[in-house]
Amino acid sequence: MTIALSARDLRLSFGARKALDGLSLEAESGRVTALLGPNGAGKTTFIRCATALLTPESGELSVFGHAPGSNEARNLVGLMPQATGAWAAVTPSRLLGYLSRLYADPQPVDGMMALLDIDEFAGTPYRRLSGGQQQAVNLAGALIGRPALVFLDEPTAGLDPRARKTTWDLIRRVRDAGVAVLLTTHNMQEAEELSDHVAIVHKGRVRAHGRVGDLTRDTGSLEEAFLFHTEETS
Repeated sequence: MTIALSARDLRLSFGARKALDGLSLEAESGRVTALLGPNGAGKTTFIRCATALLTPESGELSVFGHAPGSNEARNLVGLMPQATGAWAAVTPSRLLGYLSRLYADPQPVDGMMALLDIDEFAGTPYRRLSGGQQQAVNLAGALIGRPALVFLDEPTAGLDPRARKTTWDLIRRVRDAGVAVLLTTHNMQEAEELSDHVAIVHKGRVRAHGRVGDLTRDTGSLEEAFLFHTEETS
């Protein structure tokens, strides 16, 4: 498998707080890698480093062998953030049209909007959309450029069951097309359903990783594995 994302011993602090404390991780093409961890564990900070929104103080980080934020890496990456306040006044149709023009071979905007049921609110300013509607637009924005590596930060937060299923099906299709998918989630069922590899992050480092079956062999469930590896004494 192609290594899409490689992180080695990443460290980053905000004042006295260690956001990343020796985090190491790999994500492969054609695989879904799920990051699990409590709030503040470092998951979003790691994604921001991998997309050049933050710079680690030390360690090694590469996207298909390129530095995050470089022209080579930027053209290969899609990002679905948790929040996009900068999009507040823009309508989904205009936003996706703008994003599509940033790429040489984008997904058709109309097709992407139809796939995620965005058509019915395509002309509504982003700030007036429900949380689930905003999530659909965020996901479309992450995928519009046909990325080889896509970061999905809580992709189904706030979605109803039908929209969640649609999103899961789309993530599977993206993975099956050979894309490396790295997602964060607090939904253990989502991690079990989608992930080929799971990394449990706590206090800025990966405490355990492997296939779901590997992590649940001794604990019986992914939730119990999560609780075990995120104990405050670990």
